[in-house]
Amino acid sequence: MSASPDCAATFSAPDDLDAINRLYRERRWSDGLPIVPPTAARVERMLAATRHDRHELIACVAPGFGAATVERIAINAVLAGCDPEYLPVLIAATAAVADPAFNLQGIQATTNPVAVWLVLNGPLARQLQVNATFNCIGQGAWANATLGRALRLILQNIGGALPGEMDRATHGQPGKYTFCCAENEDAHPWQPLHVERGFAAADSTVTVVGAEGTMNMNTHEKSGGELVRVIAETMMHPPSNEYVHGGEPWLILCSEHAEILARDGMDKAAVKRALWTQSKMAVSRLSVKEIERARASRTAELGVLSGDTLLPISPRPEDIQIIIAGGPGTHSVYVPCFGNSRAVTRRIEA
Repeated sequence: MSASPDCAATFSAPDDLDAINRLYRERRWSDGLPIVPPTAARVERMLAATRHDRHELIACVAPGFGAATVERIAINAVLAGCDPEYLPVLIAATAAVADPAFNLQGIQATTNPVAVWLVLNGPLARQLQVNATFNCIGQGAWANATLGRALRLILQNIGGALPGEMDRATHGQPGKYTFCCAENEDAHPWQPLHVERGFAAADSTVTVVGAEGTMNMNTHEKSGGELVRVIAETMMHPPSNEYVHGGEPWLILCSEHAEILARDGMDKAAVKRALWTQSKMAVSRLSVKEIERARASRTAELGVLSGDTLLPISPRPEDIQIIIAGGPGTHSVYVPCFGNSRAVTRRIEA
């Protein structure tokens, strides 16, 4: 069943903002913020930005498994305030969240505060002016704000994940309004994310991540070894889905921290190996209930878990994901993730 507002373009007073926003509040078709009326003309302008047929099915969106046709994606893009040229990003992102590896059913229906984070790479990110520098996961960039918001509306209106109904998040988080940035490939000492994940440097991609939130890491450390240590110790926390299930933690490194690590002879793979080793945490640090859950989830991977067993945050060092983004400064960001989810990357095509 779909909650997608397909009839919105036929609303009798589509450009009366007060009236249409009352309607959207009553029918729970918005995210709690004012929406742009999806008139027939606006939807047509949006659809003109893609070669896909308007009725083409891109995905069935969990948990309600509503049909995400190109037209329905376009309607939600209009609601969020997207420019038409953003539509191909949303088509690719919708396909990505429906990949079984992403576990959208779990993400949409959990009590966890997990949000879907979009990371853009390649020439289109620059063309669309998706912010990768100052305040890249904050406010101020139209593309970042409306792309993340549009995907949330797709998840809610097509997927049926209404708060308190199929969306059972205990608290949620601000990233559930919008969470989107680009990688700062110009400040990268290593391969950018999409190249690392098998795409060409000239490809434009979107990666979807099941992100629990963000933790600022402010350190003026100039030694790569010490920098790894303090980041690894930040990643360790007992009430963690990642240690219980073996997760996929993400780091947004500022260019200054990345340059320090590279200067000290560490490539991205070496950073991941060091973080994986130094972030191992004793089973005894988990609560009794979490130890039971970890045994149910990770015994096949790690064998019998005793109190002294060191739990890695992820099954393999390669599961730790790193991007470079943000402006100047000594701040990097740890992004703990849902645990039972793996990021998915899709090429963006018109």
